[in-house]
Amino acid sequence: MPAVSADSAREKRAAARAAAALAEDGMTVGLGTGTTVAELIPALGERRLAITCVATSPASEELARACGLDVRPFTDIDRLDLAIDGADQVDPAGWLIKGGGGAQTRERIVAAAADRFVVIVSSNKVVERLHPPVPLELHAFGVAATLRALPDAVLRAAPPTPDGGVLADYCGDVGDPVALSAALCATPGVVSHGLFPPSLVSTILVARGDEVTARAVG
Repeated sequence: MPAVSADSAREKRAAARAAAALAEDGMTVGLGTGTTVAELIPALGERRLAITCVATSPASEELARACGLDVRPFTDIDRLDLAIDGADQVDPAGWLIKGGGGAQTRERIVAAAADRFVVIVSSNKVVERLHPPVPLELHAFGVAATLRALPDAVLRAAPPTPDGGVLADYCGDVGDPVALSAALCATPGVVSHGLFPPSLVSTILVARGDEVTARAVG
């Protein structure tokens, strides 16, 4: 098991550095959340570019500032040149499951606002078929009723999101991600879910060992 963990960490660093090389002076860049982005942010900081960043979580924002990046609130900025984030799972069609770190709502907003959304993953994140859990953010108001409507969802033992949402996980069969995505979006009380469609994704960078391959998607 330690060898697998070491391999995964090396691959995350490789994918992160490949993505950091895509940033250019003058860009607005969205920063995702998670362990792979934690490798990306220092790599971006090392490049000393004149970029403006927005972060999808307090943890990413804190790390970015510590690495010398200019981080702004995502209020007056209406578009991004580039967004970079990891994923928990990537299937052959380019569907993603995201949100293991609980930031999927902000991650979706940032991805949708970017001209290019680049996903960075280690090889163990590539799957033949998406499987549970699918992270959820629920409104705190009426959360018991929302869970009653989603019997396959369970609350996560986690603090509220920065926006006051309640984190949960859908543990039923994913099946057709198009159908499940539509069903989750149609459920009152669901703020957002972790199924990201290929239409949001520009490129997936997959690291296998020290080699990184790029796959165009959307």
